[in-house]
Amino acid sequence: MKSQTLLYLSREEVENTGVTMMELITAIDDMFKEKGAGNVEMPPKPGIHPGGDSFIHAMPAYIPKTGAAGIKWVAGYPENIKKNLPYVTGLMILNDPNTGLPLSVMDCTWITAKRTGAATAVAAKYLARENCATAGIVACGVQGRSNLEALTCVFKIKKAKAYDISYDIATTYANEMEELLEIEIEPVKNLKDAISGQDIVVTSGPILKNPEPAIEPGWLDEGAFACPLDFDSYWKGSALEQADKLTTDDISQLDYFRKEGYFKDTPVPYADIGEIAAGKQPGRQSDNERIISVQLGLALEDVTAALIIYNKAVGMGIGTELPM
Repeated sequence: MKSQTLLYLSREEVENTGVTMMELITAIDDMFKEKGAGNVEMPPKPGIHPGGDSFIHAMPAYIPKTGAAGIKWVAGYPENIKKNLPYVTGLMILNDPNTGLPLSVMDCTWITAKRTGAATAVAAKYLARENCATAGIVACGVQGRSNLEALTCVFKIKKAKAYDISYDIATTYANEMEELLEIEIEPVKNLKDAISGQDIVVTSGPILKNPEPAIEPGWLDEGAFACPLDFDSYWKGSALEQADKLTTDDISQLDYFRKEGYFKDTPVPYADIGEIAAGKQPGRQSDNERIISVQLGLALEDVTAALIIYNKAVGMGIGTELPM
């Protein structure tokens, strides 16, 4: 019998494949069209919760068109920041859909950050105004960085406002991202200043089971698009109810989490991003619509990114072959 191996990719090796944000946006847009057409398999992500607001989730998915099949085992620990550890950690396992054999095990930290930003940009492509030029970033961590990067790939963003519970973190973020993206970024001390007057708003604080949301109704402008990545942790139910359209990346997954005690005051979405991308439901229909898309993060995004990374790593000779 032939000796079997799998390719191990560290975080550094994942990054060294050179996969660009625009590549991910294009691939994830295509994935959402497949999802909207009903051509993918992705059960709601089950998880364990070792304590407080910590979680470890299993996220399997399969996309027949591309042959992307695998699972992400990802942890989110809000208290890790106090230990100088990352909030999100985990591993991806990519499988051969024809044999079931593992092809690769890779760090998922970079993948989680970048695919989330790419998915926000895809949602904004269908739901934000075409001429968006300003953005509000709430929580200036890893996701605050990747989401603004992704938005600048799709829109001509000229200025962003950045808010964090730590003004020093917001200031550091503004300085670093200004240099990276070559746009004006203003750190703000008041949360409302990062919401009102912005064409696009992204919030990415820790996901909390019993949040104390702070974003009030009336803060998000008419015609603006918002993308909560932190479930309902930042947005009051009354603020979400003001949306002319409320969507999500996966309705069944949102329903699953609602049963687990999240989204107590969140309205029922009219559609998910896959239905909109596939043309089954309308996206933005006027410049005056206030639209919010609650992005939960999909395993379909992870396997999409992982397959691109794996193919590039093989072509470049990156990684370590490990015996099975």
